[in-house]
Amino acid sequence: MQPRPDFEDDLDTGFSADDDFALAAAAPSAEPVEESFGPAASRLQALDELPEPPEGGSNPVGDLQTSAETAFAQHSLPRITIHVFCEQPATAAICDRASRDRRMSRATTVVRPGGLAAAVEFYQNEPTPSLVMVESSEPKDVMIGLLDQLAEVCDPGTKVIVIGAANDIALYRELMRRGVSEYLVPPLQPLQMISAVMTLYSDPAAPFAGRQIAFVGAKGGSGASTLAHNFAWALAERMQTNTVMVDFDLPFGTAGLDFNQDPLQGVATALTQPDRLDPVLLERMMARCGERLSLFAAPATLDEDYDAPAEAYDEVAAKIRATAPFVVLDLPHLWSAWIRRMLLSSDDVVVVATPDLASLRNGKNLIDLLKQNRPNDAPPRLVLNQVGLPGRPEIPAKDFTEALGLEPALVLEFDAKLFGKAANNGQMIHEVAPNSKAAEGLDQLAQLISRREPVRAVRRAAGLASLFRRK
Repeated sequence: MQPRPDFEDDLDTGFSADDDFALAAAAPSAEPVEESFGPAASRLQALDELPEPPEGGSNPVGDLQTSAETAFAQHSLPRITIHVFCEQPATAAICDRASRDRRMSRATTVVRPGGLAAAVEFYQNEPTPSLVMVESSEPKDVMIGLLDQLAEVCDPGTKVIVIGAANDIALYRELMRRGVSEYLVPPLQPLQMISAVMTLYSDPAAPFAGRQIAFVGAKGGSGASTLAHNFAWALAERMQTNTVMVDFDLPFGTAGLDFNQDPLQGVATALTQPDRLDPVLLERMMARCGERLSLFAAPATLDEDYDAPAEAYDEVAAKIRATAPFVVLDLPHLWSAWIRRMLLSSDDVVVVATPDLASLRNGKNLIDLLKQNRPNDAPPRLVLNQVGLPGRPEIPAKDFTEALGLEPALVLEFDAKLFGKAANNGQMIHEVAPNSKAAEGLDQLAQLISRREPVRAVRRAAGLASLFRRK
């Protein structure tokens, strides 16, 4: 065979990709596969210990897939090229939807018709990219023969994912032995495909990434900042999970006031030197607001213009995500490249609106943008705030939500006394009125997004008293 030309796809992941598929094709069948495949070998050893599935049972191959939550610890794929060869139009549609996901924004995906046979023919005179996904409904022997032909024309470093119709653990084992990186069976979902691809290119040295939740107001004065701060407090104190609150409203942020903190350093300092940030420096810049809650405060002064580039915001946010399971962003009511990127890259987005026409228009624009650019994510959460403000004409909640096409996750009635007292005292709603409807609603929102149950306080004094009584 003639040497294959090199394929340029700007792959710079910081780690090497194993040539599993190409090596498997070249290795004699008598050689021990465990010495040739690297990561595939450990999976194969585990598979060999599994019993054969019963006829008509559950989906054994689907049970072996890595969950989406685990794979999505990495923010996005590296800059790779992916070619997908589909037999069914439905599979092509799923691949197209997956390619538009925010986690695959840096990858270039090309979907072609024809399946496995078309891939073999196409690469006779073309270089192969970093990843090839092929669909095949052929019988096992025919599929294996075509994969052997594909292996002969694959460039070093190419990985292969097979989409097949047979839910067969024996076939899965055979494909793993031949160096195929993954085998997927219907019914497929976009997140399943994204998870499979991200698992192949996840960097073991990449830092942990917490869940990022962005709060944005549909208009100024909607109360998004107040709710973001109280939500972060509820995650830390009520859900008992480590949380970082980040105030990105640099000139006018109120997180320091709401938490009664006045740190000397914060977000603005981090944005001036994002490349120097490490866990020790981040810890020094954050103010402690409790055992589990840390605050990255805004300077809230007009001494500077705060014109940091969007890349600096991205880098700072990524490094903060490595410090806690949950990171809550308080985004200012403005529009710029970094605001857009923060919204689209967050795991959850909470849109806070008041029941008026300006919030309706702006809220619809935000929700439509998020739904269009995040097709595989949960829709944004809508919080309808300040409902029942005396003397203000309002759009009824039912009409408001119908126009947005989104049911509210939380509806908060206007309570000037409660929220005003909390703000003036530098306290949270739970601290001022723990049994109020607002506190209960914030608990429900935190529970909905974090998927956790509130942790009830343990009455230690009563426990000790009963212990003494026993004596």
